[in-house]
Amino acid sequence: MKTNLATRTLLGLILTLSTLPAFARTVEVDVYGMTCPFCVDSLQRKFGKMDHVNKVDVSLKLKKVRLETDENAPELEVIRKAVLDAGFTPTKVTVLKADKPEK
Repeated sequence: MKTNLATRTLLGLILTLSTLPAFARTVEVDVYGMTCPFCVDSLQRKFGKMDHVNKVDVSLKLKKVRLETDENAPELEVIRKAVLDAGFTPTKVTVLKADKPEK
């Protein structure tokens, strides 16, 4: 009987957590290896094609990429991989802001 109650409680918790909404967020990536305007363009195009990314700002001076995403934001590992695939090294990935969607 105790096992059944524990199983039901655990199942309820899992179902509740799986239905929580994702939030829009702003992600900043420190990028090693950006040296020229072509590097900026490469990252701009890479993230511009990515689903759920609404805005991309690439700074050659600061060596950073800033992404504004919608509520279905890509996972941080997907963002890291995109930087690697573009030929650069992501040295730090930071979530600056996670906003609840407006109703």
